Amino acid sequence: MPTIPKDAHNFRTKNQVLRTVEQVISTYAMFKPNDKVLVGVSGGPDSVALLHVLLELAPEYDLKLGIAHLNHGLRGQEADADAEFVSSLARKFDLPCYSKKQNTRQFHAQSKLSLEEAARQIRYNFYFEVAEKYGFDKIALGHQANDNAEHVLMYLFRGSGPLGLSGIPPTRGAKIVRPMLRLTRNQIENYLAATGLNSVTDRSNTDLQFTRNRLRHQLLPNLISSYNPRLIETLNRLAEIMRTEEQWINDTITPIFKGLIVRKPAETLTLSVPALNAIQPAVLRRIIRMAVEAVKGDLRRITFTHIESSRRLLGKNRTCGHLDLPDSICIRRQGDELLIYRAKSVRKYHRLKPRGFEDHFFKYVIPAPGFKPVVINIKETGVQLKFTQTPAGNIPDFRKAGQQVAFFDMDRLTFPLLVRTFRPGDRFTPLGMTGTQKVKDFFINHKVPRSDRSRCPILLNREMIIWIVGHRIDDSVKVTDATGDILKVELFLAE
Repeated sequence: MPTIPKDAHNFRTKNQVLRTVEQVISTYAMFKPNDKVLVGVSGGPDSVALLHVLLELAPEYDLKLGIAHLNHGLRGQEADADAEFVSSLARKFDLPCYSKKQNTRQFHAQSKLSLEEAARQIRYNFYFEVAEKYGFDKIALGHQANDNAEHVLMYLFRGSGPLGLSGIPPTRGAKIVRPMLRLTRNQIENYLAATGLNSVTDRSNTDLQFTRNRLRHQLLPNLISSYNPRLIETLNRLAEIMRTEEQWINDTITPIFKGLIVRKPAETLTLSVPALNAIQPAVLRRIIRMAVEAVKGDLRRITFTHIESSRRLLGKNRTCGHLDLPDSICIRRQGDELLIYRAKSVRKYHRLKPRGFEDHFFKYVIPAPGFKPVVINIKETGVQLKFTQTPAGNIPDFRKAGQQVAFFDMDRLTFPLLVRTFRPGDRFTPLGMTGTQKVKDFFINHKVPRSDRSRCPILLNREMIIWIVGHRIDDSVKVTDATGDILKVELFLAE
């Protein structure tokens, strides 16, 4: 075979890498014109290649680049030399460089995280701080196909479900992008050689006391040589399949999850236990994970055992129970409710209100809706009330509307109305009755949990209660055959 000239080989190598990265950027819509992109550069081969590739592609996307480098303070003078190397790259390419040195071991001891997890958290916090302070739209990281394959294997060994097996996501949130996720380590090394770029070597990446390093340097090479020479490609394909299926499952289950939420004030989520117990176990596990993620912000350190322990709180023979999860997340069973919340926020509330975090105090004035609906957000309890005036002929069979909607005879109302917290001594005449009843007795008779009572909005007309919101209206304002205009009030979870 004829020998390919070195220049032609180098051109082909560089072109293949650039086209692969372009395809990833396009597939996941990673950038838009004039984006400011902060590139995480450790000085290692992957991050140096990423920086150079983005410099090559920057004119095509009108990108403005900057460099971020974090010295974790773990490798002494070697890490200091890496920081200086990254600074020299920034000077070479005339790019702004944001560098910082952190005491990772101290944070590791304080946070009780593993050293690897502590370093990761510090690093990401640093990236986001720089991006916010200096107005960067995206944060580009150098994860590649071998990293992804290692990630999938690690989670497989842990007995992970589809989420873990879906690998490293190409994008995370609105800022994190990983343009090199379809390039192998070998392709990146060839690219550096073809472009004449230097990089530094982190010796900790060869330390076999770390599980990931043993997997990288011992297990994966053995699997590739003895079982599947295309294993990196195979594991990445598995991750892509699992990622798309995970997204489809989540899209299917999210409406179910939202329908189970009873309340959603800040940092607290309340779900209906009877509704949860009616759900198939596989779906239930996902619902619990979604609830934890909604409060915690992520699912890091949340294991299958945590989810199964949470499921056990839902047992039919139980009425109460408590479970502590990582990062101050608590799950509490209270009768027919399951509460997921941050322990720190609850302790703070306990200091302010000795009776407990169930107490919420609010008062809102409701003007007449007129031509446009009036919407009131009750921030204290995470719900929203929508008031709409409509002719009686436009109303469907309101007897089938459910407890989250109420209808009132407009001629019996005087605006403004008032919505406030339940107070001791409150009374009303429940629809269909003739005498008054204490609201407290109504709650007791209808088994409304004590924790719900102070959160329940009470709607008043001329200081008279006309709706225990979500439960029962007062008989005096009911719609009759003689009703003209109707006030429709709907209860929603606040966005």
